[in-house]
Amino acid sequence: MSTNQELQIAVVIGSTRTGRFGPVVADWLLGHLDARDDMVADVVDLAVTPLPTVMPGFGGELPAEEIELLAAVTPRLAAADAFLFVTPEYNHSFPASLKNAIDWHNQQWHGKPIGFVSYGGLSGGLRAVEQLRVVMAELNTVTIRNTVSFHGAAQAFDADGKPRDPAADAAAKTMLDQLVWWAQALRDARQARPFTA
Repeated sequence: MSTNQELQIAVVIGSTRTGRFGPVVADWLLGHLDARDDMVADVVDLAVTPLPTVMPGFGGELPAEEIELLAAVTPRLAAADAFLFVTPEYNHSFPASLKNAIDWHNQQWHGKPIGFVSYGGLSGGLRAVEQLRVVMAELNTVTIRNTVSFHGAAQAFDADGKPRDPAADAAAKTMLDQLVWWAQALRDARQARPFTA
């Protein structure tokens, strides 16, 4: 059994917009991960590690510079036991930068769980999460039922980057507990029998 080994969690920050609020939310989330002894985080910030935006035709070769960009992200997703997506909502959906990162990868997602932390206006990014569930099901992932969402995100955090509502911390614990359960179960399953799509 591998339940005593730390789980590798890739925290993907989906927004690349100038002035984005995502790092505030991600820093708060990372505080929760750092306080646990069953997981370790690897932050994949798509603003820091941009990916190519033009894909080759099927069977086509990538230019060297695009291979280099992918090399900064792909191995980290492959090594992850689970994922946490930190995403805003843009036009009732999730950012193009996040969809691009998803589409550049395939087997790196297979047989792994994903949790969601969303933020935005009145909806708190929940419409982005609902669409991500559909997309990630196509990539053979397990999406965690419980999420954390911040409605009116800019006002939901204080000057120290802490949520004003303590219910957010309780919601994060519930989600992370569920993520750990699925991540351990699926890691053990992949070790016993490699996932095949």
